[in-house]
Amino acid sequence: MKKIILIRHAKSSWKYDVIDHERPLNKRGYNDAELVSNYFIDNSLEINMVMSSDAVRAKTTAKIFINNLNINEDIVHYDHKLYDFAGNDLIEVIKSCDNSIDNLMIFGHNHAITAFVNTYGSQYIENVPTCGIVIIQFDIKKWNDLILGKTIKTIFPSSLK
Repeated sequence: MKKIILIRHAKSSWKYDVIDHERPLNKRGYNDAELVSNYFIDNSLEINMVMSSDAVRAKTTAKIFINNLNINEDIVHYDHKLYDFAGNDLIEVIKSCDNSIDNLMIFGHNHAITAFVNTYGSQYIENVPTCGIVIIQFDIKKWNDLILGKTIKTIFPSSLK
């Protein structure tokens, strides 16, 4: 049994004259990341690996979760392949994970996140919001055998306010 905890990066700022990859979180983004990560603490799920896009907004979101969930930095990896908007690289990264990993947390971008949850999850979600979490469980032993899974939980900032 494998689980993926997919998290779309928190709300970013368009205020600064920087390339897309370097956009920081805005105030709401920081607040939502704190809110959602602190709520997620109650999900006693042992995370075996964290993977995040190397974009500033995704890394910052991941670091807030890592800090609040007391996740060991040794299991955290930043990968430019997850700076993906279509979803093909996201699927490739997941399928290449070591099979000893049962609970994988991924921080990424739309439309890749929404496309993935609607392709591999059992619940249609029109749009995973910024800082939204979708947890999908798969009845597989190897990540490369990725098949349709069961959406077991969604956590969206708007439902916590």
